[in-house]
Amino acid sequence: MQKLLGTFDENLNIITRELSVSAAVDGATLRLSGQREDVEVAKKVFDGLLKLIAANEPFDKSRIVYCIELAREGGFEGIEKVMSGVVAITSRGKQIKCKTVGQKKYVDAIRNNTVVFGIGPAGTGKTYLAVCQAVSAFKGKQVEKIILTRPAVEAGEKLGFLPGDLQTKVDPYLRPLYDALQELFGLETYQKHMEKGVIEVAPLAYMRGRTLSNAFIILDEAQNTTKEQMKMFLTRMGDGSKMVITGDVTQIDLPEGKKSGLKHAVSILKNIEGIETVTLTSKDVVRHPLVMQIVRAYEKESTKDVRTQR
Repeated sequence: MQKLLGTFDENLNIITRELSVSAAVDGATLRLSGQREDVEVAKKVFDGLLKLIAANEPFDKSRIVYCIELAREGGFEGIEKVMSGVVAITSRGKQIKCKTVGQKKYVDAIRNNTVVFGIGPAGTGKTYLAVCQAVSAFKGKQVEKIILTRPAVEAGEKLGFLPGDLQTKVDPYLRPLYDALQELFGLETYQKHMEKGVIEVAPLAYMRGRTLSNAFIILDEAQNTTKEQMKMFLTRMGDGSKMVITGDVTQIDLPEGKKSGLKHAVSILKNIEGIETVTLTSKDVVRHPLVMQIVRAYEKESTKDVRTQR
Protein backbone atom coordinates (compact mmCIF):
# COMPACT_ATOMS: atom_id res chain seq x y z
CA MET A 1 0.00 0.00 0.00
CA GLN A 2 2.87 2.36 0.78
CA LYS A 3 4.41 1.81 -2.68
CA LEU A 4 1.01 2.24 -4.31
CA LEU A 5 0.11 5.49 -2.58
CA GLY A 6 3.63 6.94 -2.60
CA THR A 7 5.49 9.05 -0.08
CA PHE A 8 3.02 11.35 1.70
CA ASP A 9 0.33 9.97 -0.68
CA GLU A 10 2.09 11.60 -3.64
CA ASN A 11 0.93 8.96 -6.15
CA LEU A 12 -2.61 9.02 -4.80
CA ASN A 13 -2.75 12.81 -5.10
CA ILE A 14 -1.58 12.71 -8.74
CA ILE A 15 -4.31 10.21 -9.69
CA THR A 16 -7.14 11.94 -7.81
CA ARG A 17 -6.12 15.33 -9.23
CA GLU A 18 -5.79 14.11 -12.82
CA LEU A 19 -9.11 12.21 -12.73
CA SER A 20 -11.13 14.53 -10.47
CA VAL A 21 -11.99 11.77 -7.99
CA SER A 22 -11.86 11.62 -4.21
CA ALA A 23 -10.11 8.86 -2.25
CA ALA A 24 -10.25 7.63 1.33
CA VAL A 25 -7.75 5.15 2.74
CA ASP A 26 -8.75 2.85 5.58
CA GLY A 27 -5.96 0.41 6.40
CA ALA A 28 -5.60 -1.78 3.31
CA THR A 29 -8.84 -0.51 1.77
CA LEU A 30 -8.98 2.30 -0.78
CA ARG A 31 -12.37 3.86 -1.49
CA LEU A 32 -12.91 6.04 -4.55
CA SER A 33 -15.78 8.41 -5.24
CA GLY A 34 -16.73 10.70 -8.12
CA GLN A 35 -18.23 10.41 -11.58
CA ARG A 36 -18.65 6.73 -12.51
CA GLU A 37 -16.47 6.98 -15.62
CA ASP A 38 -13.65 8.71 -13.69
CA VAL A 39 -13.81 6.18 -10.85
CA GLU A 40 -13.62 3.28 -13.33
CA VAL A 41 -10.51 4.79 -14.92
CA ALA A 42 -8.93 5.37 -11.49
CA LYS A 43 -9.62 1.74 -10.53
CA LYS A 44 -7.87 0.54 -13.70
CA VAL A 45 -4.89 2.75 -12.90
CA PHE A 46 -4.55 1.40 -9.37
CA ASP A 47 -4.95 -2.19 -10.61
CA GLY A 48 -2.24 -1.59 -13.19
CA LEU A 49 0.12 -0.01 -10.66
CA LEU A 50 -0.37 -3.01 -8.36
CA LYS A 51 0.74 -5.27 -11.22
CA LEU A 52 3.86 -3.13 -11.69
CA ILE A 53 4.59 -3.40 -7.97
CA ALA A 54 4.17 -7.19 -8.13
CA ALA A 55 6.63 -7.26 -11.05
CA ASN A 56 9.11 -5.11 -9.02
CA GLU A 57 8.84 -2.35 -11.63
CA PRO A 58 9.36 1.19 -10.27
CA PHE A 59 7.14 4.06 -11.37
CA ASP A 60 7.34 7.82 -11.04
CA LYS A 61 5.02 10.73 -11.85
CA SER A 62 5.55 10.44 -15.61
CA ARG A 63 4.69 6.73 -15.58
CA ILE A 64 1.58 7.34 -13.47
CA VAL A 65 0.38 10.02 -15.89
CA TYR A 66 1.08 7.61 -18.77
CA CYS A 67 -0.91 4.86 -17.03
CA ILE A 68 -3.83 7.29 -16.67
CA GLU A 69 -3.66 8.03 -20.41
CA LEU A 70 -3.72 4.30 -21.21
CA ALA A 71 -6.61 3.62 -18.82
CA ARG A 72 -8.64 6.42 -20.43
CA GLU A 73 -8.11 4.83 -23.83
CA GLY A 74 -8.86 1.32 -22.59
CA GLY A 75 -5.43 0.01 -23.58
CA PHE A 76 -4.06 -0.83 -20.16
CA GLU A 77 -3.92 -4.64 -20.42
CA GLY A 78 -0.47 -6.18 -20.06
CA ILE A 79 1.29 -2.94 -19.11
CA GLU A 80 3.52 -4.82 -16.66
CA LYS A 81 4.75 -7.07 -19.51
CA VAL A 82 5.53 -4.03 -21.67
CA MET A 83 7.60 -2.41 -18.94
CA SER A 84 9.38 -5.55 -17.71
CA GLY A 85 10.89 -6.82 -21.00
CA VAL A 86 14.65 -6.14 -21.24
CA VAL A 87 15.75 -4.49 -24.49
CA ALA A 88 19.47 -4.24 -23.71
CA ILE A 89 21.96 -4.12 -20.84
CA THR A 90 24.47 -1.28 -20.48
CA SER A 91 28.18 -1.80 -19.78
CA ARG A 92 27.43 -1.16 -16.09
CA GLY A 93 24.73 -3.80 -15.92
CA LYS A 94 21.72 -1.48 -16.06
CA GLN A 95 18.71 -3.01 -17.79
CA ILE A 96 17.11 -0.96 -20.57
CA LYS A 97 13.37 -1.54 -20.82
CA CYS A 98 10.50 -0.16 -22.86
CA LYS A 99 8.53 2.43 -20.91
CA THR A 100 5.48 2.71 -23.14
CA VAL A 101 3.30 0.51 -25.35
CA GLY A 102 4.47 2.50 -28.37
CA GLN A 103 8.11 1.79 -27.54
CA LYS A 104 7.38 -1.93 -27.18
CA LYS A 105 5.69 -1.94 -30.60
CA TYR A 106 8.72 -0.13 -32.06
CA VAL A 107 11.23 -2.61 -30.60
CA ASP A 108 9.16 -5.59 -31.77
CA ALA A 109 8.98 -4.09 -35.26
CA ILE A 110 12.78 -3.77 -35.39
CA ARG A 111 13.20 -7.38 -34.30
CA ASN A 112 10.73 -8.72 -36.84
CA ASN A 113 11.41 -6.62 -39.96
CA THR A 114 14.31 -5.76 -42.25
CA VAL A 115 13.52 -2.05 -42.61
CA VAL A 116 11.71 0.00 -39.95
CA PHE A 117 10.71 3.65 -40.00
CA GLY A 118 10.39 5.09 -36.49
CA ILE A 119 8.56 8.41 -36.53
CA GLY A 120 7.80 10.55 -33.50
CA PRO A 121 8.60 13.66 -31.46
CA ALA A 122 11.68 14.33 -29.33
CA GLY A 123 12.06 12.22 -26.22
CA THR A 124 10.27 9.08 -27.43
CA GLY A 125 13.46 6.99 -27.51
CA LYS A 126 13.51 6.46 -31.29
CA THR A 127 17.28 6.72 -31.67
CA TYR A 128 18.29 5.25 -28.34
CA LEU A 129 16.16 2.10 -28.70
CA ALA A 130 17.41 1.62 -32.27
CA VAL A 131 21.02 1.79 -31.02
CA CYS A 132 20.12 -0.69 -28.25
CA GLN A 133 18.82 -3.12 -30.86
CA ALA A 134 21.93 -2.59 -33.01
CA VAL A 135 24.23 -3.38 -30.08
CA SER A 136 22.15 -6.44 -29.13
CA ALA A 137 22.28 -7.72 -32.73
CA PHE A 138 26.05 -7.17 -32.82
CA LYS A 139 26.68 -8.91 -29.49
CA GLY A 140 24.43 -11.76 -30.64
CA LYS A 141 26.56 -12.08 -33.81
CA GLN A 142 23.55 -11.38 -36.03
CA VAL A 143 25.54 -8.60 -37.73
CA GLU A 144 29.26 -7.86 -38.10
CA LYS A 145 29.09 -4.09 -38.10
CA ILE A 146 27.07 -1.14 -36.79
CA ILE A 147 26.70 1.90 -39.03
CA LEU A 148 25.10 5.09 -37.74
CA THR A 149 24.50 8.07 -39.97
CA ARG A 150 22.73 11.43 -40.11
CA PRO A 151 22.19 14.04 -42.81
CA ALA A 152 24.35 17.10 -42.13
CA VAL A 153 21.53 19.65 -42.25
CA GLU A 154 21.65 22.70 -40.02
CA ALA A 155 18.78 23.38 -37.62
CA GLY A 156 19.09 27.13 -37.95
CA GLU A 157 22.89 27.14 -37.51
CA LYS A 158 25.54 27.15 -40.24
CA LEU A 159 28.16 24.40 -40.46
CA GLY A 160 30.54 26.71 -42.26
CA PHE A 161 31.14 28.78 -39.14
CA LEU A 162 32.31 25.73 -37.14
CA PRO A 163 36.07 25.05 -37.03
CA GLY A 164 37.72 21.95 -38.53
CA ASP A 165 37.10 19.60 -41.43
CA LEU A 166 33.73 18.09 -42.40
CA GLN A 167 33.98 15.22 -39.87
CA THR A 168 34.71 17.69 -37.07
CA LYS A 169 31.87 19.92 -38.21
CA VAL A 170 29.26 17.15 -38.15
CA ASP A 171 30.43 15.56 -34.86
CA PRO A 172 28.00 17.68 -32.80
CA TYR A 173 25.13 16.30 -34.91
CA LEU A 174 26.29 12.74 -34.21
CA ARG A 175 26.88 13.23 -30.47
CA PRO A 176 23.63 11.51 -29.34
CA LEU A 177 24.74 8.41 -31.26
CA TYR A 178 28.21 8.44 -29.70
CA ASP A 179 26.72 8.82 -26.21
CA ALA A 180 24.34 5.88 -26.63
CA LEU A 181 27.09 3.59 -27.95
CA GLN A 182 29.47 4.49 -25.14
CA GLU A 183 26.81 3.76 -22.53
CA LEU A 184 26.01 0.35 -24.01
CA PHE A 185 29.54 -0.83 -24.87
CA GLY A 186 31.58 1.03 -22.27
CA LEU A 187 34.11 3.67 -23.32
CA GLU A 188 37.10 1.35 -23.77
CA THR A 189 35.24 -1.28 -25.83
CA TYR A 190 33.52 1.45 -27.85
CA GLN A 191 36.88 3.04 -28.74
CA LYS A 192 38.34 -0.33 -29.78
CA HIS A 193 35.38 -1.05 -32.05
CA MET A 194 35.66 2.44 -33.57
CA GLU A 195 39.38 1.95 -34.27
CA LYS A 196 38.74 -1.43 -35.92
CA GLY A 197 35.93 0.04 -38.04
CA VAL A 198 33.37 -2.31 -36.51
CA ILE A 199 31.38 0.75 -35.47
CA GLU A 200 31.09 3.50 -38.04
CA VAL A 201 29.50 6.88 -37.35
CA ALA A 202 29.45 9.11 -40.41
CA PRO A 203 27.44 11.75 -42.26
CA LEU A 204 24.95 10.45 -44.81
CA ALA A 205 27.03 11.77 -47.73
CA TYR A 206 29.69 9.14 -46.91
CA MET A 207 27.25 6.31 -47.75
CA ARG A 208 27.09 7.04 -51.48
CA GLY A 209 28.51 4.33 -53.75
CA ARG A 210 28.73 1.67 -51.01
CA THR A 211 27.02 -1.68 -50.41
CA LEU A 212 26.44 -2.29 -46.71
CA SER A 213 26.28 -6.03 -45.99
CA ASN A 214 25.91 -7.88 -42.65
CA ALA A 215 25.39 -4.56 -40.89
CA PHE A 216 22.85 -2.90 -38.63
CA ILE A 217 22.35 0.53 -40.17
CA ILE A 218 20.60 3.45 -38.46
CA LEU A 219 19.69 6.67 -40.24
CA ASP A 220 18.85 9.32 -37.63
CA GLU A 221 17.10 12.67 -38.20
CA ALA A 222 15.83 11.26 -41.50
CA GLN A 223 13.21 14.01 -41.87
CA ASN A 224 16.10 16.15 -43.16
CA THR A 225 16.90 13.88 -46.08
CA THR A 226 15.76 14.73 -49.60
CA LYS A 227 13.95 12.15 -51.73
CA GLU A 228 17.19 11.50 -53.62
CA GLN A 229 19.22 11.02 -50.43
CA MET A 230 16.66 8.62 -48.97
CA LYS A 231 16.61 6.52 -52.16
CA MET A 232 20.41 6.47 -52.14
CA PHE A 233 20.48 5.33 -48.52
CA LEU A 234 17.84 2.60 -48.82
CA THR A 235 19.54 1.11 -51.86
CA ARG A 236 22.85 0.72 -49.97
CA MET A 237 21.48 -2.31 -48.09
CA GLY A 238 23.27 -5.59 -48.78
CA ASP A 239 22.77 -9.20 -47.67
CA GLY A 240 22.30 -9.83 -43.95
CA SER A 241 21.64 -6.19 -43.12
CA LYS A 242 18.90 -4.44 -41.21
CA MET A 243 17.93 -0.75 -41.40
CA VAL A 244 16.20 1.56 -38.94
CA ILE A 245 15.26 5.05 -40.10
CA THR A 246 14.19 7.53 -37.43
CA GLY A 247 12.86 11.06 -37.62
CA ASP A 248 10.39 13.69 -36.50
CA VAL A 249 8.30 15.00 -39.40
CA THR A 250 7.38 18.12 -37.37
CA GLN A 251 11.03 19.26 -37.30
CA ILE A 252 12.08 19.44 -40.94
CA ASP A 253 15.02 21.80 -41.55
CA LEU A 254 15.27 21.39 -45.33
CA PRO A 255 15.27 24.48 -47.56
CA GLU A 256 11.83 25.66 -48.61
CA GLY A 257 10.50 23.72 -51.57
CA LYS A 258 12.41 20.53 -50.74
CA LYS A 259 10.19 17.57 -49.80
CA SER A 260 11.30 15.37 -46.92
CA GLY A 261 12.65 12.03 -48.09
CA LEU A 262 11.29 10.42 -44.91
CA LYS A 263 7.69 11.44 -45.58
CA HIS A 264 8.00 10.40 -49.22
CA ALA A 265 9.52 6.98 -48.42
CA VAL A 266 6.90 6.15 -45.79
CA SER A 267 4.11 6.95 -48.25
CA ILE A 268 5.41 4.78 -51.12
CA LEU A 269 6.88 1.83 -49.16
CA LYS A 270 4.04 1.18 -46.72
CA ASN A 271 2.71 -1.97 -48.44
CA ILE A 272 6.00 -3.81 -48.91
CA GLU A 273 6.55 -6.92 -46.79
CA GLY A 274 9.52 -6.63 -44.44
CA ILE A 275 9.11 -2.86 -44.14
CA GLU A 276 7.15 -1.43 -41.22
CA THR A 277 6.43 2.09 -39.98
CA VAL A 278 5.87 2.75 -36.27
CA THR A 279 4.53 6.15 -35.23
CA LEU A 280 5.26 7.27 -31.68
CA THR A 281 3.29 10.12 -30.10
CA SER A 282 3.49 12.55 -27.19
CA LYS A 283 2.27 9.70 -24.94
CA ASP A 284 5.57 7.91 -25.64
CA VAL A 285 7.76 10.80 -24.46
CA VAL A 286 9.95 9.48 -21.64
CA ARG A 287 11.96 12.57 -20.76
CA HIS A 288 10.92 15.07 -18.09
CA PRO A 289 7.09 15.15 -17.70
CA LEU A 290 7.13 18.75 -18.96
CA VAL A 291 8.48 17.56 -22.33
CA MET A 292 5.23 15.64 -22.93
CA GLN A 293 3.21 18.78 -22.22
CA ILE A 294 5.47 20.89 -24.46
CA VAL A 295 5.09 18.42 -27.35
CA ARG A 296 1.31 18.40 -26.91
CA ALA A 297 1.17 22.20 -26.91
CA TYR A 298 3.02 22.32 -30.23
CA GLU A 299 0.80 19.54 -31.65
CA LYS A 300 -2.32 21.55 -30.76
CA GLU A 301 -0.86 24.68 -32.33
CA SER A 302 0.03 22.75 -35.49
CA THR A 303 -3.53 21.39 -35.69
CA LYS A 304 -4.92 24.92 -35.38
CA ASP A 305 -2.64 26.11 -38.19
CA VAL A 306 -3.86 23.32 -40.50
CA ARG A 307 -7.51 24.16 -39.77
CA THR A 308 -6.84 27.86 -40.41
CA GLN A 309 -5.25 27.06 -43.78
CA ARG A 310 -8.30 25.04 -44.78
